[in-house]
This record gives sequence, structure tokens and C-alpha cells, in this order.
Amino acid sequence: MNTNAPLAIVAGAGPGLGRALVQRFQKGGYHSVGLSRTGQNDGSGDTNLIQCDLTDPEAVATVAKRLMASCGAPKVVVHNPAKLVISPFEKTSAEDFETTWRSMVLSAVLVANQFLPAMAAGDGGSFLVSGATASLRGAKNFSAFASAKAGLRGLTQSLARKYSTGGIHVAHVILDGILDTPASRSLHDLDPARMMDTNDVAEAYWQLAYQPQSTWTHELDLRPMGETF
Repeated sequence: MNTNAPLAIVAGAGPGLGRALVQRFQKGGYHSVGLSRTGQNDGSGDTNLIQCDLTDPEAVATVAKRLMASCGAPKVVVHNPAKLVISPFEKTSAEDFETTWRSMVLSAVLVANQFLPAMAAGDGGSFLVSGATASLRGAKNFSAFASAKAGLRGLTQSLARKYSTGGIHVAHVILDGILDTPASRSLHDLDPARMMDTNDVAEAYWQLAYQPQSTWTHELDLRPMGETF
């Protein structure tokens, strides 16, 4: 582990955007670590992943303490988990609602609780949160997903108001489109040209993390050319 490089953490580093984010910050000179439920690489061998259940307070605390003991407080934390449930409201169970909330909101609470105070006590940094179209509006059959994403957006606004004066750039990124991944290609019958390239999205996060303090963006919406909104 390179303890001299600044630490970047991607919480929710599954295949697709999560791995692209880990690799982008690694390319930029960070000791870049992804936290994922399985901790398994996708075969590329160039992504540093740690297994961590982001809904388990003890597991998050253990990993956070270990990383900060070796590398200090992170300069960048990205919260990127997602749990998509598509179901008519009357067929969406209480468990579906709780699972989506735990995956996307509780995980953000636990990650923020471990890292933001340490970042504020140090040199500050960036805390970036992945949202979705559902952060702004609840479509039919997306009641569980939309309610969790809207809650995550509200949490991010609260964290920004709390920590911005401590030198932490808290920002919410609305991903208003379909990410181009093998899973989404099999699920959606879309021309890849109308999907969001994960490396391009990761580049936008990189630029967001490097905005000067006089011009911080709190909310950024990204969508592919031709996407209706």
C-alpha cells in the first residue's frame, strides 16, 4: 500500500462506474481503493478492492479505521452503491423498500460518519454522491428506488451544509441516463451511443473533485446527448 499517495475511496465499486472511478483516481496519483460487497475483481487485475458490507456499521468502521491508520484521512470519497427495484407499487414489499433504503441511504450515513469528521479535522477534500433520475422524480414502478434516491439527495444537501465550511466539497451527481455496462446492455435495448460511457462519467467526477473552492458545484446532472429531460 502506497501510504504517501493521497487516499481516494469508492464505496460501491461494482463493475461499471465504480471500477471506472477507482481506476480514474488511481491514474491521477491516488492510492485508490474500492469497497464492494464481494471484493472480487472483474479479471482486469488493476483495481484495488476490499470486501465490505456498506450497510453493516461494524464492517464499515473496521475498514475505515484500517485504511486511515495506513493512509490518513481520505482526500476523496465517492458514495456509489445502487439497488434497483422495478415493481408496481402494490407488488413492492416492505422488504424492497427497506433494502433499497439500506443500500443507498444507510450506507451513505455510515460512510459519511466514518470519513467526514476525519476529513474536516485534516485538509478537507471531496465527498461525492451518485444520484439518478429518480433523485428528482418518482416514475411509475420505481417507488422503492425513487424514495431511497430522493432521501439520499436530501442527506447529501444536509452534509454539504454541515461540512462545506470545514473545507469539504460535498456534491451530488444526477446520472440521468443508462450507464453503458454489460448488465445494462442485456437489460435495455439501446444503441450504446445513447448510453453513458463509464470512463466519461468518472472523468466528470474527477473534475468535480478538483473544482476551486470559490466555485463549488453542489449538484451536477449528467446525461447522454439526445436524452430527454
